[in-house]
Amino acid sequence: MAEGVAAAQVQKAVARGHAVIPRNPAHASARPMGVGRLFRTKVNANIGRSTERSARREEQRKLRVALAAGADFVMDLSVGPNLARIRQGLLDASPVPLGTVPVYETISRMAGDVPHMDADLLLGVIREQAEQGVDFMTLHAGLLRKHVPLAMRRIMGIVSRGGAIMAEWMQTNRRENPLFERWDEVLAILAKHDVTVSLGDGLRPGCLADASDAAQFGELDVLGGLVQRCRKAGVQVMVEGPGHVPFDQIRMNMEREQQVCDGAPFYVLGPVVTDIAPGYDHITSCIGATAAACYGASLLCYVTPAEHLGLPDEDEVHQGMIAYRIAAHAGDVARGLPGARARDDEMSRARAAFDWKKQFALALDGPHAEARWRKTRACRSTSATDDHCSMCGPEFCAMRTTQRIRDGK
Repeated sequence: MAEGVAAAQVQKAVARGHAVIPRNPAHASARPMGVGRLFRTKVNANIGRSTERSARREEQRKLRVALAAGADFVMDLSVGPNLARIRQGLLDASPVPLGTVPVYETISRMAGDVPHMDADLLLGVIREQAEQGVDFMTLHAGLLRKHVPLAMRRIMGIVSRGGAIMAEWMQTNRRENPLFERWDEVLAILAKHDVTVSLGDGLRPGCLADASDAAQFGELDVLGGLVQRCRKAGVQVMVEGPGHVPFDQIRMNMEREQQVCDGAPFYVLGPVVTDIAPGYDHITSCIGATAAACYGASLLCYVTPAEHLGLPDEDEVHQGMIAYRIAAHAGDVARGLPGARARDDEMSRARAAFDWKKQFALALDGPHAEARWRKTRACRSTSATDDHCSMCGPEFCAMRTTQRIRDGK
């Protein structure tokens, strides 16, 4: 976890709840990873099979792709049968913290029968996953019965899988959210196994028109209270955020979470800043993610090109990860995090010197950059030390001209 931050600073931030280090002792292969404004912005990769696509081996390949692209955290969102086996394979292979959404397994065990979900089974699944080694869990405990009518006024309603499950259960059974009602029991389980809570935003907006509404902020206010209960119970906690948000509302959303949740680390999905670019939502969302990282987020959940279209494949996992590493890094540079720009400055010096090998070594996706460079050079018999590229050629290369000016020629 060495990021140039003094141990005393880390201890103080964790003690105040302004940073978390999700690591279940049972996940022996995981290395500590800090989340909070004290550290560089981290990136999470969601993987996991659906009921229609993928299998255990494919998800393990996606894990390797995500890790190779620089994932700091991974979440297993698998649904269906044999989830413990899938999860164990991921835990064994993952050196980074692994998260889950326990309600998915709960419903999977009941063959998708949401209205008859057993609260005791849900707590049992939380316990089993904690014992197995899960490092952090998304729990939608802040979505209450009073929020559901507010969400039904929206264009998109409820787009969170976990949030929709809890809302339907409450409406059908005319009872309050069982996670909220039994929160002390949940915290006792998590404290025993040192599992970090990721308070789920079950009412995150699913389109621009639904952003920053009464449903979203009503749930956020409840999450603020749950943060304090987590801290009193000795359980580390971070808070999840939107969603789809117009660019001009992102800063307000980040600052409001920091205030309501007393500086708890903010874990955001995107935000997606426009609704009309399916197939390119890794781009539309990393635009918002850069602003989020600048103004208050500590952990970014990647979005892939498959968002809104289907389950991502390995190449889309890679694209999503690279897009979000760009966003995280750009956010760190913008907020002036010490040392964040050092790599950029090294890259600039390498470009000025036409040191291609160093440029590829410094690039976030070096193999891709080198492959693109070689694609242009394939038809030319020139050396790897050429002092120009094919954009300008030697005659019009501004860097060559700059060097001549410096040399007085």
